[in-house]
Amino acid sequence: PQSLSGVLKSSYWLLWVAPFTPLNMSSSPDVFLGRMDDVLGALVSMDELAFKFAVNNINRNKTLIPNTTLTYDIQRINLFDGFETNMHSNTTLLAILDVVTFFKWKKLTVVYEDSTGLMRMQELIKAPAKFNLKIKIRQLTPGNQDARPLLKELKRDKEFFILFDCSYWMAAELLKQLSSMGMMTEYYHFFFTTLDLFALDLEPYRYSGVNMTGFRLLNVDNPWVASTMDKWAMERLQGPKQESGLMDGIMTTDAALMYDAVFMVAVASQRATQMTVSSLQCHRHKPWRFGPRFMNLFKEAQWDGLTGHIVLNKTDGLRRDFDLDIISLKEDGAARIAVWNSYKGMNLTDSRDKNSNVTDSLANRTLIVTTILENPYVMYKKSDKELVGNDRFEGYCLDLLKELSNILGFTYEVRLVADGKYGAQNDKGEWNGMVRELIDHVADLAVAPLTITYVREKVIDFSKPFMTLGISILYRKPNGTNPGVFSFLNPLSPDIWMYVLLACTGVSCVLFVIARFTPYEWYNPHPCSPSSTLIQNNFTLLNSFWFGIGALMRQGSELMPKALSTRIVGGIWWFFTLIIISSYTANLAAFLTVERMDAPIDSADDLAKQTRIEYGAVRDGSTMTFFKKSKISTYEKMWAFMSSRKNTALVKNNQEGITRVLTTDYAMLMESTSIEYISQRNCNLTQIGGLIDSKGYGVGTPIGSPYRDKVTIAILQLQEEGKLHMMKEKWWRGNGCPEEDNKEANALGVENIGGIFIVLAAGLVLSVFVAIGEFIYKARRNADIEEVSEFMAVLSSWSRWSEPCARHTAPQPHSPLSSASLMNVHLFCFFL
Repeated sequence: PQSLSGVLKSSYWLLWVAPFTPLNMSSSPDVFLGRMDDVLGALVSMDELAFKFAVNNINRNKTLIPNTTLTYDIQRINLFDGFETNMHSNTTLLAILDVVTFFKWKKLTVVYEDSTGLMRMQELIKAPAKFNLKIKIRQLTPGNQDARPLLKELKRDKEFFILFDCSYWMAAELLKQLSSMGMMTEYYHFFFTTLDLFALDLEPYRYSGVNMTGFRLLNVDNPWVASTMDKWAMERLQGPKQESGLMDGIMTTDAALMYDAVFMVAVASQRATQMTVSSLQCHRHKPWRFGPRFMNLFKEAQWDGLTGHIVLNKTDGLRRDFDLDIISLKEDGAARIAVWNSYKGMNLTDSRDKNSNVTDSLANRTLIVTTILENPYVMYKKSDKELVGNDRFEGYCLDLLKELSNILGFTYEVRLVADGKYGAQNDKGEWNGMVRELIDHVADLAVAPLTITYVREKVIDFSKPFMTLGISILYRKPNGTNPGVFSFLNPLSPDIWMYVLLACTGVSCVLFVIARFTPYEWYNPHPCSPSSTLIQNNFTLLNSFWFGIGALMRQGSELMPKALSTRIVGGIWWFFTLIIISSYTANLAAFLTVERMDAPIDSADDLAKQTRIEYGAVRDGSTMTFFKKSKISTYEKMWAFMSSRKNTALVKNNQEGITRVLTTDYAMLMESTSIEYISQRNCNLTQIGGLIDSKGYGVGTPIGSPYRDKVTIAILQLQEEGKLHMMKEKWWRGNGCPEEDNKEANALGVENIGGIFIVLAAGLVLSVFVAIGEFIYKARRNADIEEVSEFMAVLSSWSRWSEPCARHTAPQPHSPLSSASLMNVHLFCFFL
């Protein structure tokens, strides 16, 4: 980069001669002679013009060196007899690294012009370890201004961030060739280290959208500097045409540095009193005896020049504290966006970068938008007329694109992705689908249900998600099954019913044993005869069972335990039956009214554990990539199944997968939002299980695209205004499927509780047969007692018990009783 060691920077040396010789001792004003030797030959250079311009301005300004007139004597010397001084390389690299850090570049290609450029870039080459920066180094062909072969390689390798270390005339040629190569787009960022980028003719590139950054040393905001540059321009426009590539009448940085150098020497000469200068002889090497003193005066001099305030270091004479403007190409020309100071670093000054409206760089631009047909995101619009252009499509993404266009002010052209794929990476690392089109800059935006993933984020940029979702399972809705006539048994599982019966049996047996064991359950059946030795126990085995069943059925058995031990058994059994019956009653209504949905799978684990139901995803989609990259054992197993059946498990698009789900035993792994949309329009489909992962859809852009941040801000604005939710409601709301759970209870029919009637009828029939059995059994016993035939005993009993007007009592069977027994019976009846 062109700069100054101290203030001098050029291939010239400057010598001031004071005519204090005996031959010129007169009262006339002092005359200083300036000598500048041009190394470039006979052509008048910009530095020579600046030298003359500075001398003339000093002569016009009598306040700087009063009573003195300067003249100049220009002699040309051999090119290799000169020397060149530059700004300290570390200082230059600090400025470059600060700019690279400011733009957050991770990759940078450095293109240098000659070997000195490579030497200057040595510190930059060492920077990657500290700044996490990947740098490629390329050289322009020496002696050849045609850089198109190199630029073609950079374009092919997709190198979008390029630093050019070259002279301004080479920079002018590069700009023309970059334009012819189609590289003047918003995806490229060119950084020129020349200090004369502002002086180049950038008019053809103002509206290209290209990002172009450089340094500027001239303090053009200073009114005095602007006035001086205007005077320079007026003189230059009257003279011969300037060098190619520069704007007419512009002052280069070299010229400004030469101008400031002359003024610094003039300032130092003000204090150079009592110094005499003898004639110089080229063949003698004796130094000027006042040289060290004059150099000290030069280092102590200060001047507000064209390149800012000039103060030199007293030790090495270098100019340390100075400002560099960071300029960037805008639509209105090169503008300052920041100021870099050698001590303070970079300070952002362009308020538009902080507070500007997001429409600044997108207004009136036409963007190419790639998308894919996917309901309800992008669909062909149904119309009787032939539609063209963007009018052919409708859907959620088209509405989103329209809202973004209204906010950011751009126009757009929607194109369907050529291969009909979202974008996945093959085994060779090559991408396809919409991701590929963004990588190749075929499209500016990808507005589609494009999932934000780690692997995609490495090759393209994404906006903030405009929709969040996850992977789930689409499957046929299982056929409903009626509860059945015996559905009243469903609230408790068969195991529980069995355990309840076993518990009832066990409690009855325990009660029988304890009642027999405890003395307090035995009582005298004849309370009128306390001395009777006959005792009785109510809890026979059958009565114990009757007690347990009565408590279970919430009915009384008229058998009351008397002992503490039997009461404990009864109380615990009552508590048990209370919980069982309450739980049964609570679940009974649901089991009688809800239509059971028996699905063969309930989650991804169920899918992984079986092979009868085939499952898969869209080929080369984010869902497929998720299972392919997953390290979770269940998902690895599922991917192994899908990859082993690629021809059948993986489908081309969602529509093909939906058709397979409806017609075959197939489960589709897809985004939950798509499942929600599909199930709203096809009541035979439903979502199985919850979300397998969590992710989002974002707007895709090429890496480094200036549109990404602006689209993100617009999406956040739409989210805060609730428009994203309204758009989803618009496109997801379908005709609606009937609600599975009605708010009002359904009336119970025979199909729900018919089993209770069957149980009742069975019980009645059983009781009839038991009664007949009891009748026959009793008749047979009576026949034995009365010594008659069984048939006659049955007829006699039937005739007595079946008389309609008979009393509801039956005669006791005749049995031989002793006189003592008859006496006891009469006494007992008497006291009663």
